[in-house]
Amino acid sequence: MSEIPTLVNDLALILVVAGVVTILFKRLKQPLVLGYIVAGFVVSPHMPYTMSVMDKANVQTWADIGVIFLLFSLGLDFSFKKILKMGAAPVIAAMTIIFCMMLLGITVGKAFGWSQMNCLFLAGMLAMSSTTIIYKAFDDMGLRQQQFAGLVMSVLILEDILAIVMMVMLSSVAQGSSPDGGEMLGSVMRIAFFLILWFVVGISVLPMFLRSVRKLITEETLLVVALGLCCLMAVVSTHVGFSSAFGAFVMGSILAETIEAENIIKVVEPVKNLFGAVFFVSVGMLVDPAILVSYAMPIAILVVTIVAGQCLFGSVGYLLSGQTLRTAMKCGFSMAQIGEFAFIIASLGLSLGVIDNFLYPVVVTVSVITTFLTPYMIRAAEPCYSFLDRHLPRKAILFLNNITIAQPSGAGTRNNWKSLLLQMTVNIVIYSILSITVIALMLSFFLPFAIHLLPQWPWAANTLCALLTILAMSPFLRAMVVKKNHSEEFKALWAESRLNHLPLMFTILVRVVIASSFVFYVVNYLSRFGTALAVAIAISVITLFVLSRGLKRRSIMLERMFMQNLRSRDIDAQMRGRKRPLYAGHLLDRNIHISFVDVPADSNWIGRSLQDLAFRQRFGVHVCSIFRANRRINIPTADEQLFPYDRLQVIGDDSQLSKLAEAMKSEVNDLELDIRNREMKLRQMVINGTSPLLGVSLRDSGIRDRHKCMVIGLEEGKERLSPIAPARKFRKGDIVWIVGEEENLKELEDMKE
Repeated sequence: MSEIPTLVNDLALILVVAGVVTILFKRLKQPLVLGYIVAGFVVSPHMPYTMSVMDKANVQTWADIGVIFLLFSLGLDFSFKKILKMGAAPVIAAMTIIFCMMLLGITVGKAFGWSQMNCLFLAGMLAMSSTTIIYKAFDDMGLRQQQFAGLVMSVLILEDILAIVMMVMLSSVAQGSSPDGGEMLGSVMRIAFFLILWFVVGISVLPMFLRSVRKLITEETLLVVALGLCCLMAVVSTHVGFSSAFGAFVMGSILAETIEAENIIKVVEPVKNLFGAVFFVSVGMLVDPAILVSYAMPIAILVVTIVAGQCLFGSVGYLLSGQTLRTAMKCGFSMAQIGEFAFIIASLGLSLGVIDNFLYPVVVTVSVITTFLTPYMIRAAEPCYSFLDRHLPRKAILFLNNITIAQPSGAGTRNNWKSLLLQMTVNIVIYSILSITVIALMLSFFLPFAIHLLPQWPWAANTLCALLTILAMSPFLRAMVVKKNHSEEFKALWAESRLNHLPLMFTILVRVVIASSFVFYVVNYLSRFGTALAVAIAISVITLFVLSRGLKRRSIMLERMFMQNLRSRDIDAQMRGRKRPLYAGHLLDRNIHISFVDVPADSNWIGRSLQDLAFRQRFGVHVCSIFRANRRINIPTADEQLFPYDRLQVIGDDSQLSKLAEAMKSEVNDLELDIRNREMKLRQMVINGTSPLLGVSLRDSGIRDRHKCMVIGLEEGKERLSPIAPARKFRKGDIVWIVGEEENLKELEDMKE
C-alpha cells in the first residue's frame, strides 16, 4: 500500500485540531478566528508537546489560496454603487481614522527603532479594524438592529476597499527603491485605471453571460464558474503587476453586481470557510513564544495604541462626519481592534521579504488581545459618554454635537456647472480607458498576427489593423464627444445666459480634441502620413462618428445594456425585500429607521395573525411589508398570518427594533427531547369476537381522533392490502394494519382486549 502524501497528513492534523479548538471557542462564545489561530499554534513546531505540521511550504500554498478566496468573498459582499450612495459622511470618517491611525503606527514604530518598511506595514495593519469581529460582536450583543451599527458597517466597507488599495501600494513601494510621492501617485493611477477597466468590461460581459446560461447552471457548475473567474482574475492581476488577492477582490465585486450574486455567495461560502480556516491556522503557526516574551513591551504598547487611538480618532472621525457625540463614541469604541486584514498585510510583507520575522507574531498577539477586549469596549462607550456629559460644559457638548465637515443631505442649491463638468469628466475618463485598452490589445496581439498573415504586404497589415482599431473604438469616441450635450444641465445652462454659450462650446471642443487624439495616434503609428494629414484624418473620422445614425444606435444600445446589467441586482433585491425602500432615508431624521427581521422555522409566532401578535402594542414597531418566497405583501392586514422563513420589513427606533429582535430569538418552541419516542410504527390487529371495534364503522371507531392512529388497510391475501371505506363496519376475523406512535398503539391494543 502506498503512503499517504505529507500534505494529506498535514491537512488532516490541521482540520482535526482546528475543529476541536473552534468547538471549544464556540462554547466560550469567542470569535472562530481566534480558535483557528490557537489551533495553528498547537500544530506549529513551536509547540513541542503536540504533533506538528511537517511540510510548511505546502500549507503556505493552501493559505495563499485561502487569502484569494477570502478576498473574493469580501468582494461579493461589496458594492461600488453602495459606496457612491453613502455620500461624504462615511468617507470622511474612514479617511480620518485611517490617516490618523497610520500616522500613529508610523510614530510608534519609529519610537521602537524599527526599519522604515516595518513602520509602513505596521501603520497599514493598525489602520484596519476587523469587519468579521465587529459584525460577530454586534450579533452576539443584539446590537445589529441599532442605527450606530449600520454606520460602523458602512465605514468598515470603505476600510476594506481602502485596505485592498493599501496592499497594492505597499507592494509597489516594497518593490521600488524608496516610497516617494511619485511612486505612490503612479500606483494609485494604475489601480484606478485597471479598476475602472475591469469593472466596466466585467459588468458589460459577465451578467449577460450568466443570464444566457442560467437555465443550464446548477449549484455545482455555478461554483466551478465562479471560482474559475476568481482564479482567472487573480492570474491577470499578477501579470499586470498587482497581487492575486487584489484580482480576486475585483472579480468578487464585479460578480456582486449580477443577479446571481446571492447564489454565488451561498455556493462559495463552504470553500471560503475551508481555505480561510487553513489561512488563519497558518497565521497561528508563526506565533513564536520566545519572540512574544522578547517583545512583550511593544505588544503592550501596541494594544494601548490601538484601543486608545481607535476610541479617540474613531470618535473624531464620526464627529466630523456629522454624528452626535454619543453616536460617535459608540461607533469609535466599537472599532478598537485589528483583525484579518492585519494578517493579510503581514503575510504580504513576509512574502515580499521586506519586514522582519518578529512583526508577524507580534501583530497576531495584538489582534488576539484586542479581539478579546472588543465586547468590553463596546459596552464602555455609554459610560464614557455619560462621564463626559457630566463633566464637560454644555457649550462644549453642543459644539461637539454640531461639528461636521460633511455637507448635510439635501443642503445647498443644485450647481449645474459642477454637475455637468463632473459627469463629462467621468465619461472622458471611462471612454479614454476603454479606448486605450482597445489600442493596446490591437497593437499587441492583432498587429503581429496581421503581419504574420500578410508578410509580403506590411502596409496592408498596418491599414487593416488601423481600420479595425478605429472601428472598435468608434462607440466610445462618439459617446465621449456627444454624451451630455443634451442633458438637463447643459440645456439649462444654455438657456440661462448667453455668457454660458462659449464655455459650453469649449467643453465640446475639448472632447473633440481628446477623441481625435486617439485616432491620430493610431493613424500616426501605423502609417507614414505627415502630421497635418493625420490630424485631418482624425478630425474627419470623429465628424463621421458624430453624424452616423447607426453608430448612435449602437452606442446607446451598449450604454443601456451596461446600465441594465448594473441595476439588475438592485431590481431583484427590491422585489425580494433585500433592499430598503427609497423613503427609508427620510426616516433617519426622525430617529426611526427600517429593518428586516426573519421569522425562524421554530418560532411560536408561526400560524398566528398580526392582530394576535400585537407588534405595535408590545414593541411599538409597524410591519409595513411581508416577503414570502416570491411574494411581497405590502401593508398586511391584521388577519395576515406568519409562516416559517417570512421576512418582515418593520419601522421603529433602535430600542423598539432591539426588543423585537430579542423577542424573535427567545419566543421559539422548545426542543423536543423525546423525539426518539415519537417514531411511527406499523402494527397488525385482528378483530375477534370480543373486540369493542366489532360492528363499529371506521368513521365511528375513534381510531384516528381519540387514539391518534391511522388505518392503512385491510389484509386480503398475503400480498394485498385494500383500503377501508369510512362507513364499512369491522367484522370478525378482519386483519387490519394500523400505523401510529408506540404509546398510542398500546392504548388501542389494550382497548381491544
